[in-house]
Amino acid sequence: MPEFISIFFLELYKNDPKWNFIFFYDSSQADRVIEGFWMTLELAVICVILSVVIGVVGAWMQNQPNKILRLLVQGYIQFFRNTPPLIQLLFFYFALGQFTPTYSPDGWLEIPIISNVGWAIISLSFFAGAFNVEIFRSGIEAVPESTKEAAESLGFSHFQTYRYIVLPLAFRVSLPALNNNLVNLVKTTTQAMAIAVPELLYQMVSIYNDYSTAMNASMLLLFVVYITLVAILVFGIHSWERSVRIPGYGA
Repeated sequence: MPEFISIFFLELYKNDPKWNFIFFYDSSQADRVIEGFWMTLELAVICVILSVVIGVVGAWMQNQPNKILRLLVQGYIQFFRNTPPLIQLLFFYFALGQFTPTYSPDGWLEIPIISNVGWAIISLSFFAGAFNVEIFRSGIEAVPESTKEAAESLGFSHFQTYRYIVLPLAFRVSLPALNNNLVNLVKTTTQAMAIAVPELLYQMVSIYNDYSTAMNASMLLLFVVYITLVAILVFGIHSWERSVRIPGYGA
């Protein structure tokens, strides 16, 4: 941190103790903020990618002739769409976490193979993935049957038709709804605080618990960071929408 910035915020605190931006002049607090930011970014990026993959695979499974497969996907969707994400997170960590294997690096301490960060990624990805399955399903259904028939008449298999024809067109239709769900997912990552994942909200609460005068400053920084992350995501997907636009498919 440049010295003039540290001096500025230190003087601000001396003049108005209600605005204590301690993380701008105390290196140890700055490290906590940076650690929390990178953890938030890691959660957001990994969960976004995994939820999209789950959505694509789930939508493909819904269109299979196997009734049992379709029922399994529907059960998954209903479970994750109709229960609160915080409850899901606690269930994965405290309930399923008790059955995960452990390892002992020193012969004494037993460490679960899936950490609290791992359970947060799994829970949040499955939560958002359930919505993505329905988003991609509606996109697939928007692709005309004549387009699928034309692909099959050219010798494409069912999987090839889905991969090369249906999915690219369905993506274009699904992007606006997908944008909304992924933005919601990024905001939902704050709930990982409930299982002590050291993301940004967790670190900010820890800072103002240690320094009560830093509460206003911590919440302001938290607000700015999330507004920026969401703005970048929205801008990126809107740019993607424009770049892949095909007349008649409404991306």
